[in-house]
Amino acid sequence: MGSFTADDVYIVPTLAKLLHALPHVNVTFQRVNSSFDPQNPVYLESLGILGSAPAAWLILTLLVLLIYLLTRCCDRKPRAQKSISALKVTLAVVSVMCCAAIGLGLYGNDDLHNGVSQFLAEGEQVDQVFAKIRNQTEAIERQLRFQANGQLSQLEAIFMEPGGNMTAKSNLLSWMNMAKENNTLAANAASDIKSPLLHIDIASKIAIGDKVETIRWPLTMGILSVLLVLCVVLLVGVARHNRCALIAFSVCGLLAVIASYVMASIYVASTVALADLCMAPDKFLQDQVSMEVAKEILHYYTSCEKARANPFTQRLREGKLAVEAMRHMLTVINKPAQELFPKKNIDHRISSLMNQINEGDMLMTSLTALVDCKALHTHYLRGARVLCNVGLLGLTLMLASAALAGFLLTALVWIDSHTWIYIRKKKDYHQVNETESFLPAPAASQAIAARTLQRSQGDGCDMRSAEHHRGAHMSHLRGHTLGRLPSHHHEQLAGPNNGKYATLSKQCKTLESSDFY
Repeated sequence: MGSFTADDVYIVPTLAKLLHALPHVNVTFQRVNSSFDPQNPVYLESLGILGSAPAAWLILTLLVLLIYLLTRCCDRKPRAQKSISALKVTLAVVSVMCCAAIGLGLYGNDDLHNGVSQFLAEGEQVDQVFAKIRNQTEAIERQLRFQANGQLSQLEAIFMEPGGNMTAKSNLLSWMNMAKENNTLAANAASDIKSPLLHIDIASKIAIGDKVETIRWPLTMGILSVLLVLCVVLLVGVARHNRCALIAFSVCGLLAVIASYVMASIYVASTVALADLCMAPDKFLQDQVSMEVAKEILHYYTSCEKARANPFTQRLREGKLAVEAMRHMLTVINKPAQELFPKKNIDHRISSLMNQINEGDMLMTSLTALVDCKALHTHYLRGARVLCNVGLLGLTLMLASAALAGFLLTALVWIDSHTWIYIRKKKDYHQVNETESFLPAPAASQAIAARTLQRSQGDGCDMRSAEHHRGAHMSHLRGHTLGRLPSHHHEQLAGPNNGKYATLSKQCKTLESSDFY
């Protein structure tokens, strides 16, 4: 492989070292092993304790907000009108800052998605290389163990026929047995290469990771988008002086605070776990297989050290030597076999057998290139770097975004609940004083007050005085029948109202025009 350069080895990122240095403790606050081991309950317990820090802060935050809101609900003192411009400006500034924090989470989510996607793509490439090696070894076995071995058995049957020179036939059978042994040795070498690769299962883990990422990425985008919409609603409510929008944010903001700190708890545990993995990804891969031979193979491909021999080289060399020896045996057998069995078409049979052996030899040569560590090591380096640099950075940004958004949303809920109480409701109508246009102000007031009396009060009114005045007035008019009324007489008409319409007594309600509508 030549001398090592910076591009040939995996370098642990600085961010991974910093996160890995966080204390890993159990429930008794004793240090535990910080190596990435998701199968170890003690290690998972330490991650849970780290993730519980944002959850504890959330509980304290909700308790403080509850006490504050209870004091607001129990405060019944009337509040004078005051300028809330400073509160509105503060709400707007903090809302913009919260939008920026959520935007940072969206950016980190995209980085994490790109890192995980490229890591899974490199994992698929590694799995394809292993699949090609398995297919190649199966093809070699099929070529030698079935096809070539069948033709060798046919030649052996011909050589065992009675008659002819027994010494020459004995030599042919001896060479034939050696050819069959070499054929079996070459086929076994291919089988030994394939056997440990069967215990390396990458495809199933890639499928699980792909399913998880398919759900995680859009779900995170949706949650962050909802938080962003809440901040925009608050900005609109502040700009329009809308009391309902501010009250709605006070309720939904609490849910947003809870969501932010829950995500922060998940991101703390996930970020530390990923940093632990990035400290030694090769060790984790080796721990995923049970066979010692498979672990040695993974170590060879993840390190690709010049001093370390290829674990498949010895078996490949043995297989190629066996094929070469078998080819030599057939060359030796060809001439005496044709002399002893001229009618058995020996030349054609051996030629066909040589073709089968040559194909097996070509497959072994191509297999030598496949099992070389350079191609697999390149895919491993790309996957580890993209996951531990781009992916870990994106997850860290999401952690910072969730924590910052939770703090800013808490401040927004507090300021918002202090702001909307000073915003008055708009009145649906204006109260208009009812007046009588045809009466002076005192009379109109008396008329309005009189209409509030119940009509039942007028049932006992004495109407006889009104009938008496009406009869006197009519008798007075009869005295002036066929002529005009004397204009020189300006005497007042009889009656208590000087000839005007009679009114009801004091106990009766005065009828107005509005009473008929």
